[in-house]
Amino acid sequence: MTAPTAHDPFDCDVLVVGSGAAGLAAAVKAASDGLTVTVLEKSEYFGGSTCYSAGMVWIPANRQAQAAGIVDSPDAAFAYLEAEGGERLQREAARVYVDHAADIMGWYEDNTHVKFALSAAWPDYHPAFPGSCPGGRALGPMPFDGRTLGARFAELRPPLATTMLFGGMMVGREDLTKFYTILKSWSSFVHVGKLFARFCVDRLSYPRGTRLSNGNALIAALARSALERGVVILTQSPMTDVVLENGRVTGVKVKTRTRERVARARRGVLFASGGFPANDAIKRRFMPHLAAGKSQRTLTPSANAGDAFLVGERICIDVVADQTSPVSWTPVSLMPQPDGSTIPFPHFNDRGKAGYIAVDKRGKRFISEARSYHDFCPAMIKACANDPDVFCWVICDDRAVHQYGLGAAPPPPGRLDPHVRSGYIKRAPTLAALAEQCGIDAGGLKATVDRWNAGAARGIDEEFGKGTDVYERFNGSIGQKPNPCVAPITTGPFWAIRLIPGDLGSFAGLRADASARALDTNGGVVDGLYIAGNDAGAFMAGTYPGAGTSIGPAMVFGYVAATHMAAKASGGTA
Repeated sequence: MTAPTAHDPFDCDVLVVGSGAAGLAAAVKAASDGLTVTVLEKSEYFGGSTCYSAGMVWIPANRQAQAAGIVDSPDAAFAYLEAEGGERLQREAARVYVDHAADIMGWYEDNTHVKFALSAAWPDYHPAFPGSCPGGRALGPMPFDGRTLGARFAELRPPLATTMLFGGMMVGREDLTKFYTILKSWSSFVHVGKLFARFCVDRLSYPRGTRLSNGNALIAALARSALERGVVILTQSPMTDVVLENGRVTGVKVKTRTRERVARARRGVLFASGGFPANDAIKRRFMPHLAAGKSQRTLTPSANAGDAFLVGERICIDVVADQTSPVSWTPVSLMPQPDGSTIPFPHFNDRGKAGYIAVDKRGKRFISEARSYHDFCPAMIKACANDPDVFCWVICDDRAVHQYGLGAAPPPPGRLDPHVRSGYIKRAPTLAALAEQCGIDAGGLKATVDRWNAGAARGIDEEFGKGTDVYERFNGSIGQKPNPCVAPITTGPFWAIRLIPGDLGSFAGLRADASARALDTNGGVVDGLYIAGNDAGAFMAGTYPGAGTSIGPAMVFGYVAATHMAAKASGGTA
């Protein structure tokens, strides 16, 4: 690592707009190559939407998988991406990604505080496609000690409030099984007890827990690595425009806390500000159901409002609009807050468990509930195409809810009653009474549950085949046989929660080439401007092949952009 170099934040080699995974990955790499770097963050927190995420990265043929004996190759991964994206796939960028992602992620592990653990059993999301892998491409960040950030821990974006316990305790993907089995396993009880004890000690000195997991751990590790290399991270410093000189981007205009300033970048500017998921006006251009006034909520920070997208359009950067989906999806429930507002909660886990089904207002199912979150929302939107709004209900019985809970409502020893009183979840002694509470057609719900139960007695979903592939079974219930995703819905009282479409980030975006350089509407390179993360139109064509297929490309092409700028600095190929 090179020694940190003090520099004027508004006069640097590399200027990064945005502080999520793409921006900080680029900053760390550029600083490691001896360049001075400033990161501009619009909000009061750094970390972007990555801090709300699981922090997973999808890395084919990664070294952890190789060490575990998992057979994989870049060619297999490329075939899988071709099957996913079809003609829309940006093949050159996809080839760069599958060929170099493993080495790039290895560089971060060898040279920074970033460390990943293999999720050996986490399959690709569409196992029937050629080139898919039954496990080993998904890596998750190791837990990180937030105390090592010092005073800047206060500027790290907290996770979604609905995903923390006790107002500030993080629960990582590596902890979930322990929480689900806390009353059945002594080791689980001890694990959870240690987490809670650490949290209690933390709260004596910090506003929340400092044992970080998921996306918070990844961002904290990148931020510490960046700060150690002299990277300047400026919060509350939004970009308002770019500076163009003779067709080259030489800097940006920045609204600081006191005035607007010009920040100069000798080697390049990187747009990595998180896309436009918090800007409904932009999203309506790509989403007919939203344009029609139907429901959708984002799971991203309000700062991800398309600032780079709008500036890019203004200077004629091409827009990648022809995507399989313009956003990455997940269904969300809306958790009531004391002030009358609601906070979205992402439904990654409960849908796929045994004894849970999802129905529309007619009481009809529309998809296997264990399919990926990205697949679930388009099916919901299609099922509600002729309805005034888009929503569905997840239904389960008492046995299921006491094992896995429902949305943000936890299973025992957590308390369900407060969530019933707030209206977040519904409870009724019979399915007919539950249907009345939810506005579901009672006859339709009864027919659906009867059909479900007829097959569930044999571990079969006769309608959508829930639990018939390796990915769906991965989402199922622990110890449920013969099908981990299927169990009868028979034990009252019965429970329900309302879901609407939610988005995790934008896939439509500004066009970049395989070196992360911005391209104009004529296909020409815009000198001095690079694009990565959700600001860039997704090269995977708006598909979601597996866990980490947003953050993985964000980090890889952040690295690619930084490497290209460093090569320009040393007289390499521009």
